[in-house]
Amino acid sequence: MKIINPTRHLLAMLCMQAMLIPAEADAKSNYDAGKPFGFCTRTSRTDSSSACAYEVTGGGTLAYPIPSTVKSVITLKSNGGDMKKAIGNALKKYSVVVLDGSAGDFIVSSKISVSKLTNRTLIGINGATVRTQWRVSDEIRSALDKAGVPHMKTSGGSGGKLTNGTMVKEEVEYNTRQTIINMTGDTEETYRTAGVLSMNRCSDIVIRNIRFYGPGSIDVGGSDLLSIHGCKNVWVDHCEFYDGEDGNFDITNSSDFVTVSWCTFKYNANSYMHQNTNLVGYSDKEPKGYLNVTFAFNHWGEGCRQRMPMARVGKIHMLNNYYTCTGNIAAINPRKNSEFLIEGNSFASGITHVFSENDAIGYVWTPTNRAISAKVPEPMSMGSVTVPYVYTEMNVDLVPEEVGKYAGATLVTDDDWK
Repeated sequence: MKIINPTRHLLAMLCMQAMLIPAEADAKSNYDAGKPFGFCTRTSRTDSSSACAYEVTGGGTLAYPIPSTVKSVITLKSNGGDMKKAIGNALKKYSVVVLDGSAGDFIVSSKISVSKLTNRTLIGINGATVRTQWRVSDEIRSALDKAGVPHMKTSGGSGGKLTNGTMVKEEVEYNTRQTIINMTGDTEETYRTAGVLSMNRCSDIVIRNIRFYGPGSIDVGGSDLLSIHGCKNVWVDHCEFYDGEDGNFDITNSSDFVTVSWCTFKYNANSYMHQNTNLVGYSDKEPKGYLNVTFAFNHWGEGCRQRMPMARVGKIHMLNNYYTCTGNIAAINPRKNSEFLIEGNSFASGITHVFSENDAIGYVWTPTNRAISAKVPEPMSMGSVTVPYVYTEMNVDLVPEEVGKYAGATLVTDDDWK
């Protein structure tokens, strides 16, 4: 029988804790509750009563490791090939899908489309990264340059009928798509489905700690990295979005009660144009009363040009977000029938385009926002906008450090310690 010296054992435990606690503390901000908050926890855009509270549970868990009480769980690792079918089938059959990145990135040949799912958690561990198979190559960028696409109109202009018979109105999109058809011979334009995940009419969804990589933004009316259509009570937290073909993450078609928190949105050299990162509402025809979204503690960084977000119809709460997207042409953009409450957001030096609106019902720009560039005039608020939930606003002076450090797929999981 082995006898344990109690004093020695206690010292060993204290040393172990001393090694683990700093790393765990570095993985999450003190301002991060680690649970759903904001609009995803509501069923009303105005009523703050307990009757309108909604408990987002996902598939029965919010974090990793998975509790033993949750039985419908599958863990996937990359097999080095196309993982589209495996991930799609897992989401349809299991309440909790764990993407384990220890065997490499998950490659998908085209976007995964799922419909009418309820109570699902999709969570990444060990650096889980999902990438589109198709990429905007140097050859494509060179051909588009040669065709003069960067100097064409992105709205209107002279479109036409593609050689595959499709009519395209916008000049840039028409010439971009025709150039790629000429290069590849792909008359079906299969590359336009180069997204990761499209969710339709789903509810009680949790997506956390995953990196989404697209082919590079390009004006072809293609797929988003993540898109939710007609979905309710969705929490997307601590994810990273790079180089979405059309958008990085769009919320449309009467989706409602969504929170996007501690996420990052960026573009790199793979992107050609159309770096329009986040769209809420697909058109001015969206029905009123939906698309209520909380964007909190997110980071819009390198390469983002506009739509951070651009939103129609919904009530949008912008809380303590961080903008370092130097060279952008628009950031926060209220549009048709929308309402915005904008609090404690930090805009880094050199960002002069922070706000523009078009036919919004109302917007409130509080004094707690911080735009460093002296060229930025403070927007004048219009009307009164409130949200039906309790929240804590971070001091805006802390936003660059806290959000800059902790946003993204930064959650520490048990497997990360192995």
